[in-house]
Amino acid sequence: MPRATFTADIAASARDVFAWYSRPGALERLVPPWEDVRVLERSGGLEDRAQTVISLRKGPLRVRWTALHSDYVEGRQFVDEQVEGPFAVWRHMHRFIPTAESECRLEDEIDYELPFGALGQLLAGARVGSDLERAFSFRHRRTADDLVRHAKFRDRPPLAVAISGASGLVGHNLSAFLSTGGHRVHRIVRRQADSGAADIYWNPRLGDLNSDDLEGLDAVVHLSGRSIASWRWTAKVKREIEYSRVASTHLLCENLARMAKPPRTLVCASAIGYYGDRGDELVDESGAPGFGFLAELCEKWEAATEAAREAGIRVVNLRIGLVLTSAGGVLRQMLTPFRLGFGGVLGTGRQYMSWISLDDLLAVILCALYDHELAGPVNAVTPAPVTNREFTKTLGRVLRRPTLLSVPGPVLRGLSGEMGSALFLQGARVRPAKLEDAAFDFLHRDLDAALRWELGR
Repeated sequence: MPRATFTADIAASARDVFAWYSRPGALERLVPPWEDVRVLERSGGLEDRAQTVISLRKGPLRVRWTALHSDYVEGRQFVDEQVEGPFAVWRHMHRFIPTAESECRLEDEIDYELPFGALGQLLAGARVGSDLERAFSFRHRRTADDLVRHAKFRDRPPLAVAISGASGLVGHNLSAFLSTGGHRVHRIVRRQADSGAADIYWNPRLGDLNSDDLEGLDAVVHLSGRSIASWRWTAKVKREIEYSRVASTHLLCENLARMAKPPRTLVCASAIGYYGDRGDELVDESGAPGFGFLAELCEKWEAATEAAREAGIRVVNLRIGLVLTSAGGVLRQMLTPFRLGFGGVLGTGRQYMSWISLDDLLAVILCALYDHELAGPVNAVTPAPVTNREFTKTLGRVLRRPTLLSVPGPVLRGLSGEMGSALFLQGARVRPAKLEDAAFDFLHRDLDAALRWELGR
């Protein structure tokens, strides 16, 4: 039976690393972004007899995997063993070995057997071994990175944070990131919460939100809103996009302002669309708003937080750039055409793409929750924006695919109208001045390295 062993030295105590693994969200943080994995059921934590059921995609199929935990020793080890899933045998021992007071060795030892015995090993053994090495390299680095980022605020008490848009790409990952860091997360959801659940009910369309449900919170992160990536921005679509952001923000902030003891901090999503199309001009948070639907939307969106600000709440308006993750969003949509060799420059290719990796965005939000000097507009982008041509060539190089094609601007405008022009042919070269002043430590400043991290290359 093959055995795969992967080790990593972590700059944190074995107890701290074990605690990180024990908290809700750890599995979500450990799944590589290029893997399509969904958690279906959980019973218990890591203790003996606890069980986790996931669904993972293998080619065109989804496979159910049930793992049962055993051999639990608090702070030192646990095992998960497949009782249903794609392997004939799978037994994964997790060990947390102290090497110093604030250091440990993380060891993953996996005994596995593929279906169909020797034939399965012959046909798929090399691929499975390579996939495991790739996955555990990612898991160990993410564990180390997350622990370092949470350790920066070790001297501060953990927070109670409510998140709207918690089922979205950023919100889902933020919930897991904060939970594994020891924070208490409450999701603001559009369905009536179960009795005793941590969820908070609201319905922005009906104006439903009970400010009493927000009592006891330290902060709110407001991320909800309809996607702007509709095929065409008809008048109706524009109204719905605006309503989903502005009305919900008004509702939330008016309720926060009415509270006798409101949360100290509100982090509200905005976007670098605020700046409009700026060509080569380098803009920071002091830049004037641009023109067009996105710029006007962002102005209204940020203005809707005024009631919270007047109530003495520290408001951070995060102007978020292109979020890079292969788990979803723009990058995931680009992967299929690029892998097929159809990737190419859009329009002139000179328009700037100001981007940020998903992991850096999560850390920016954590910083915004704790750093009382951060307030008002904050550009959530890397200090290294690139042009569309640079982005295209870099992604093609990482995927080892040609990028010889190009899509003329008039064709894009003809196919998708104002939306295509605003999202694909316009751009802004944005500088994160406030984050740089706060000495924020970006994990991913270089586009090539960020893409290789997200794609497991």
